[in-house]
Amino acid sequence: MSTFNYPLHFQFKIGTIANDFIAKDESGQTICYVREKIFAWRDQVKIYSDESKANLLYELISDKLIDFQQTFTIKDHSGRIVGKVRRKTLRSLWRSTFRLINNEDNHDHTIQEKNPWTKFMDGLFGEIPLIGILSGYFFNPAYLLSNNDGRVLFEIKKEPSFFGRRFTVHKLTSDNVDEERFVISLMLMVLIERSNG
Repeated sequence: MSTFNYPLHFQFKIGTIANDFIAKDESGQTICYVREKIFAWRDQVKIYSDESKANLLYELISDKLIDFQQTFTIKDHSGRIVGKVRRKTLRSLWRSTFRLINNEDNHDHTIQEKNPWTKFMDGLFGEIPLIGILSGYFFNPAYLLSNNDGRVLFEIKKEPSFFGRRFTVHKLTSDNVDEERFVISLMLMVLIERSNG
């Protein structure tokens, strides 16, 4: 993946069994098609150039069969390790947190939920009969990708909708950063977190 034309838009498909979405840039050009493999022993995500699935770009494979301190390894089509993403399961009971690990196996960036109260209120409001379906219009989580110094580089927000199917990614820095690894990590995070809000 090269430099992108921000903001990026992740649009989940409605009415399919698979957990998948199309990523597009600001001009509406398709960047890739992201699909989580279902009915697999280990969680696995594949990223293709488009919906035809003819050209595999990346593969993300979980290191564990169960979701506890789960780590996904990101590999490109040639088998090169791009990095890893580790989900902090225990902490995510309150605030969703994902640690980004570089190809030298060092934790250097973090994706964290901006406001954990949004998830709490969405869960509470969502339990109210009939009106609960409107929670997706009022409680929309946002996530920040920051470095170890706390500087925020990217933000991803869920857009208001009934089904929580649209997310927008904003790059908040003009610096030359590892966009390939960061955008893929945000794609993985949103697959896991899209049901929040």
